Amino acid sequence: MASSGATAENLSKLRINGSPKGYWAASAPNLQKNLSILSSDQIELAKMLLDEGQSHIFVHWLEPGVDDEEKKGFFDQVARLNSSYPGGLVSYIRNARNLLADSKAGKNPFDGFTPSVPSGEVLNFGDDNFVMFEEAGIREARNAAFVLVAGGLGERLGYKGIKLALPSESTTGTCFLQHYVESILALQDASCRLVEGQCQTQIPLVIMTSDDTHARTLDLLESNAYFGMKPTQVKLLKQTKPHGHGDVHSLLYSSGLLKLWHDAGLKWVLFFQDTNALLFKAIPASLGVSSTKKYHVNSLAVPRKAKEAIGGITKLTHADGRTMVINVEYNQLDPLLRATGYPEGDVNCETGFSPFPGNINQLILELDSYINEVAKTRGAITEFVNPKYKDSSRTSFKSSTRLECMMQDYPKTLPPSARVGFTVMDIWLAYAPVKNNPEDAAKVPKGNPYHSATSGEMAIYRANSLIFRKVGVQVADPVRQVFNGQEVEVWPRIAWNPKWAMTFSDVKRKVGGSCSISQRSTMVVKGRNVSFEGLSLDGALVINLVEDAEVKVSGCVQNKGWTLEPVDYKDSSYSEEVRMRGFRIEKADQSEMNYPEPGKFCFKS
Repeated sequence: MASSGATAENLSKLRINGSPKGYWAASAPNLQKNLSILSSDQIELAKMLLDEGQSHIFVHWLEPGVDDEEKKGFFDQVARLNSSYPGGLVSYIRNARNLLADSKAGKNPFDGFTPSVPSGEVLNFGDDNFVMFEEAGIREARNAAFVLVAGGLGERLGYKGIKLALPSESTTGTCFLQHYVESILALQDASCRLVEGQCQTQIPLVIMTSDDTHARTLDLLESNAYFGMKPTQVKLLKQTKPHGHGDVHSLLYSSGLLKLWHDAGLKWVLFFQDTNALLFKAIPASLGVSSTKKYHVNSLAVPRKAKEAIGGITKLTHADGRTMVINVEYNQLDPLLRATGYPEGDVNCETGFSPFPGNINQLILELDSYINEVAKTRGAITEFVNPKYKDSSRTSFKSSTRLECMMQDYPKTLPPSARVGFTVMDIWLAYAPVKNNPEDAAKVPKGNPYHSATSGEMAIYRANSLIFRKVGVQVADPVRQVFNGQEVEVWPRIAWNPKWAMTFSDVKRKVGGSCSISQRSTMVVKGRNVSFEGLSLDGALVINLVEDAEVKVSGCVQNKGWTLEPVDYKDSSYSEEVRMRGFRIEKADQSEMNYPEPGKFCFKS
């Protein structure tokens, strides 16, 4: 406890804008009683909070000697937030007031802007143009760094762990983080193979975590030997406040990593989110587009139906001449179009889709221009508020609200000279996020995507089946089944390790002859050098081989195979990972090929 003299000194410091002592004593009497336990720096923070009208924070503070450590801990947190937010908490509070005032008044953030369709590249999987961009992207991959925004737990999915630990599919049990790491390693290897001479490239991976996920993400990496990456390749950056995934830009700026990457000769930074297992099927061609078109910003996108609940990539031109290409949320895009000379609003064009492609929150940034921009902004991203009001008076909230910022709003501050574009891929190839729990997914209107663990897994099998069809394999049509109240297409369960194939050309090179796969079949390929010629599969086939082994598979493989058995998500006798999908795999029979030694082998059944 401080002496009476020290207390008097502390009291004298707590003057608000030169007001008499009675002013702050009246506004925060409980704080006044506790001044003796606070340091001079904490007193200054208290002054700042009172100056900004935050006296309500201290209303329930108890007498000195009760919860003193919690009180000091509060100011430790305030100090961290004050130092980590551009302009400190004074700026945060004032920004919040301004944004809430605009929200209450119903102010449109796009007043004065006219929307139009930006320029970009629409790709058709497997055609010559797609193959060209894929090869260009593979060549560039060794000059890229990847940033995974992964601050969330799986609670919304009905899962207690971190989302990155969830299996992306049940056939192999590969979790999302393993899939991402192995995909980056496969890109690294494929890119180096295109370069003559020695290539010692190690593609960096940054993972943005939060207080909730940091320790568990590190444990997942360490307990699995970083899934084959060198620990020095992976860097975890922890977000210190709940402020949205836009904080990734300020974290990268303050970490010094951007300069290190520049000095190492890197050219690209790819941002992606935590539960879209299809993404890396789209990465090579998208990176090829960035490289070929020399885009400073490339937003990955998918075809979007008019008024569909997904933001649209839009060019906005202001009456004063300013322009920007950004994501406009679907509930803002339609009224914006109607207000600026498009009386029908957001409608489908001759393609059957809206001309404004659907944003999937994956960005490719050119490193040098990115460094120049964040040097000006310190990585700060334009903020917004999304308050949930109790009633139409808009004077009280259902729950607390906060300032947020989004990773994909980075282009808002770019100059008109910035080359900002997009790359559109088929949805089946590029986008199947896992973000809804079974109950919420079952309520989704018929025809709309479920975005659940069930639909996310089935999307992987569909994509792999359609890729096989594209190279000439006779893949049986899917059947429709209901799991957890969701009707989904069930294709053959085809899964392969990323090092087996990262591109369409890889698959085309390794699959030949007249191959066929029945709907009830399962195929698992774990290894690089596996080729198929005249294979007929009706059952389960699992192939494991070491790096220097090669195997050619042909003939007829038939067995009882693996089946999907329905599971009730409320049945607690099963794990969360199984219940959230609504099925388990019953492994009745399989043909398994194991090649633990180097060499060339043929398998013909």
